[in-house]
Amino acid sequence: MSTAGQTSRSALGQGGSTTGQAATGTTGPGATTGRPGARAGAPVSRPGEGAASVRQRRVKLTVSRVDPWSAMKMSFLISVALGIAGVVMVAVLWMILSGMGVFSEINRLVGTIFSDSQNPFDIMNFLGFGRVLSLSIVIGVIDVILLTALSTLGAFLYNVCSSLVGGIQLTLTDD
Repeated sequence: MSTAGQTSRSALGQGGSTTGQAATGTTGPGATTGRPGARAGAPVSRPGEGAASVRQRRVKLTVSRVDPWSAMKMSFLISVALGIAGVVMVAVLWMILSGMGVFSEINRLVGTIFSDSQNPFDIMNFLGFGRVLSLSIVIGVIDVILLTALSTLGAFLYNVCSSLVGGIQLTLTDD
């Protein structure tokens, strides 16, 4: 019985080598691509199917330049989002502390320590909601300006350094 023109698992040697197939010229579903364990024409695994070998592509890329304008736009948007989140976080934290009675307890504690009846201490003169929220907005605006400037400067510095050393090399795989 001749096996010419047929491919089967028994025709493969140990470790998936193609001994015998190279002489007959078979390139069916059982033929390998030269890599041990990989098969040409192997079905792509889909959810619910059995374990099939999937061939992945590997691509080596180099980030040789970062556009400073796009870095500035992205950092501006991200820092604005962080600034808004910071203001909301401060407002929620203040409301939680006020609801728990922390500020009134601080007033009571400071009142017992100093016991000055002519000038009573009130922490709300220093940590009122309006004052705390205004300060967090100012800090958010400063944060937006600084992060935008620093990331734009970082893009310029990356471009200078990558022109000297060639940039960052990435290896991407296809899942």
